[in-house]
Amino acid sequence: MTAVIYNVTINVSDSRVDEWLSWMRQEHIPAMLSTGLFSNATLVKVIGVEQGGKTFAVQYRSDSMQDYERYEEEHAQKIQARSAELFGEDAHSFRTLLEIMDSFSGAQ
Repeated sequence: MTAVIYNVTINVSDSRVDEWLSWMRQEHIPAMLSTGLFSNATLVKVIGVEQGGKTFAVQYRSDSMQDYERYEEEHAQKIQARSAELFGEDAHSFRTLLEIMDSFSGAQ
């Protein structure tokens, strides 16, 4: 079984960052995890010079490609539509699917 990371990178306009972060933490990420198809999520801020707005990424770990595909078939359209409804042109995103090849830990 191949675990995958569903990575969503989002640029949010400066005027909506606080609202967007609150929505992500309180509604969107919990909704994604409540599908039961992702084992965890990590929200990160992209560090660097911005052309406008702030850029973030959310990485959702799925234990199998089948779980991710089920998310795409059963949940993606509704969940993505909610984001577009609330933030429209103030939050531009792109998605990447990553196959986990190996995992390492510094703890021994």
